Amino acid sequence: MMLPFFWMLSAAVKKREDIFVLPPVWIPQEILWQNFVEVWTTVPMAQAYVNSLKIAGLVTLATLATSSLAAYAFAKIEFPGKRISFATLMGTIMIPSQATLIPVYILMRHIGWIDTHWPLIVPPALTNAFGVFLLRQFFMGVPDELIDAARIEGANPFQIYLRVAIPIVRPALVTLAIFTFLGNWNSFLTPLIYINSEELWTVPLLISNFQDAYGVETEWSLLMAASSLALIPVLLVYIFSQRYFIEGVALTGLKG
Repeated sequence: MMLPFFWMLSAAVKKREDIFVLPPVWIPQEILWQNFVEVWTTVPMAQAYVNSLKIAGLVTLATLATSSLAAYAFAKIEFPGKRISFATLMGTIMIPSQATLIPVYILMRHIGWIDTHWPLIVPPALTNAFGVFLLRQFFMGVPDELIDAARIEGANPFQIYLRVAIPIVRPALVTLAIFTFLGNWNSFLTPLIYINSEELWTVPLLISNFQDAYGVETEWSLLMAASSLALIPVLLVYIFSQRYFIEGVALTGLKG
């Protein structure tokens, strides 16, 4: 599993002519750290980093808010049409994104959001049915006795959700945050459709246009350096939230 990543890092610090030699040289005699500096200074890597972090961060925060509110309502609040609404929401998971691509694009064009970051932020934040389903399963495990006790103490539904339920399902929130952040950080098709201006490019778009930036022949060493830089936020997110991620995955097989 680690071999492709090690090859990527090895190629990132080599000369272009040394990358595909046979037998392969995993650790080059001359390590070219300058490749990373050249990537950062030659192409707008810093701006793409900022754009991707902004989009992935905002979508993650908004998804946690909207999905947790909807999940708590479906799990712990009775209202007319609850089961039908939940079944309808879950049915949207079976609709492939390609089927809604053109209608959503037409809607975004009428709104005036083409060549902006809004189509990459608002729809994903409001339509995460998987997040609602995941969190609903955890909210259903919250004991009703805790909710009744908080209600007796005078807490309203939102206070119960925020102060009683949310701390209990924190591992599930971290798990959903990781999935959401990684999905939006690595997203390529949606930015490719909506983004035209170079200053609005995300990291995947920048990497895909790397060949055009350097001419017809691909600079593989610089491309691998750019790909290595793109992995840094992903690794940091996983490292700092690994404990909650493992706990959240483990708890998905337990009943409260």
